[in-house]
Parts: sequence; C-alpha cells; structure tokens
Amino acid sequence: QVQLVESGGGLVQPGGSLRLSCAASGSFASIDIMAWYRQAPGKQRELVASITKLGRTNYADSLKGRYTISRDNAKNTVYLQMNNLEPGDTAVYYCNARILVGSSLSYYWGQGTQVTVSS
Repeated sequence: QVQLVESGGGLVQPGGSLRLSCAASGSFASIDIMAWYRQAPGKQRELVASITKLGRTNYADSLKGRYTISRDNAKNTVYLQMNNLEPGDTAVYYCNARILVGSSLSYYWGQGTQVTVSS
C-alpha cells in the first residue's frame, strides 16, 4: 500500500505565497519522479512541475519564475513553493509520483489540496 498526502493549501491573497508538501508513505522500494499537477474548475488537469530523484526539474512554461519544486528523499517528500500568486492559480493541487512497489513501477496520486487565491 502506498499513500501520498498533500498539505499546505489554503486561502491566500494575490501576490502572496504558499508552500505545498506531499509525503509518501507505505511499503515501497523507491520513488522515481515526483510531480505536482493542478486542476481548476472547468479546466483540465495540467502539469505544474516535476522533479527526478537526482533533482532535475521541469516546469510548465507559464509558471517558470514563480513556482519552485524541490524534494527531500530522506523524508520521501516533495515540495512546491508558489510565489506571487494570482487568482488564476486557484485550483486543486495534486501530488503524483512514480513508485517502485515490489517489482511493479506505477504512478500514484494524492487526494489533492485546495489553493484559493482571492482578495
């Protein structure tokens, strides 16, 4: 069993910042790529950023400069630092990870954390 739990979401004013966390727990051999996705009401889920086990990062072009992804392998945790937030950033943010469980490599999703940017 593998579980991803997000935290750190909430209500913030435009221009503010939030730091999201996602911790993996359960029985698994290793975690490969970890990523953040988001889904706003009426829109498709989109990739925000991803990071490999060795720290190579990838960002959605529209979010470069405002978002920073990082991870702590010792804690099995990935973070998303969000700065200069805009109302358009309002969405449910989901953690995703490719995890080796036994001999099977699969993707897992967290349940999401709500981020609301409003004055």
